[in-house]
Amino acid sequence: MSASPQTSRSVQVNQYGGPEQLQVVNLSVGEPGPGEVRIRHHAAGLNYTDVYFRTGLYPLPVPLQLGMEAAGVIEAVGAGVTHLKVGDRAAYASQPPGAYCELRVMPAKCVCKLPDAISFETGAAMMLKGLTVQYLLKRTQPQGGLHAGDTVLFHAAAGGVGLIFCQWAKALGIHVIGTAGSEAKCALAREAGAAHVINYATEDFEARVKEITGGKGVKVVYDAVGKDTWDKSLNCLSMFGLMVSFGNASGPVAPFSPGILAPKGSLYVTRPTLFMHISTRESTQEMADDLFEAVTSGKVKIRIDQTYKLEDAAQAHRDLEARKTTGCTVFTL
Repeated sequence: MSASPQTSRSVQVNQYGGPEQLQVVNLSVGEPGPGEVRIRHHAAGLNYTDVYFRTGLYPLPVPLQLGMEAAGVIEAVGAGVTHLKVGDRAAYASQPPGAYCELRVMPAKCVCKLPDAISFETGAAMMLKGLTVQYLLKRTQPQGGLHAGDTVLFHAAAGGVGLIFCQWAKALGIHVIGTAGSEAKCALAREAGAAHVINYATEDFEARVKEITGGKGVKVVYDAVGKDTWDKSLNCLSMFGLMVSFGNASGPVAPFSPGILAPKGSLYVTRPTLFMHISTRESTQEMADDLFEAVTSGKVKIRIDQTYKLEDAAQAHRDLEARKTTGCTVFTL
């Protein structure tokens, strides 16, 4: 006989729109089916991708629960799940959304055991952002690869992904030119290991990149900003350089003709997503092990600058969209 369903406070969107659409509701949570686990969260992470789901830029049927990463304790395990057991500390970045909650049943594939040396709050803050950095640095390679001594440009370097990227890249010997929108944020990126930092609110980042690189440009541009930075970012690349578009914080990139890539240096463009990279249990675990090693070794420190309660999810989204946040943000449960 199956156990009676439990109730979980969860953040739900009933129609696409602004932060005011985020509502806390009580949802029934049952038993995990084959390939699933039930996890009780201690903390959940906030990411810009949550905004895309809330607004419908990434459309899913509503009502919709938000949140792509969290950490907690496994309460029940479905048939066929062998890498987790009841009582395990665990963390994940995973689809479908639904991490803004106390308790959920979800696919086990992307859920990983969390090392004892990493707190629940850190685990919740680092999985989506840290695994994103892992695939950007290790799996999204320019022609000839990325090596110590190479120079790259990273936009929004003081954000959660950016601060992890700056630290990890520095540990690999890669020179990062970071951009940010204020002097305070520039200081954070510099502290995290960026070799050069550009305040794009007061400086022309294209001109500064050309100046820093002696006119040569960078081997890779990593851009989660989108519309506002696209054109100048292409001009920052060296010959055969790689443009990595992995987000749309300022809006989606406008359609463009591939023909423009030729005179700019036979450039490469890619639009990767984390969830393609963690589409198998094996790749998820391999990437998570690399991330866990980077964090437990001290090469990468996860900075949590904001915490909210679930009831304050709307304010958290307002602060994120107003670029008032730095580092990582978590909901504590």
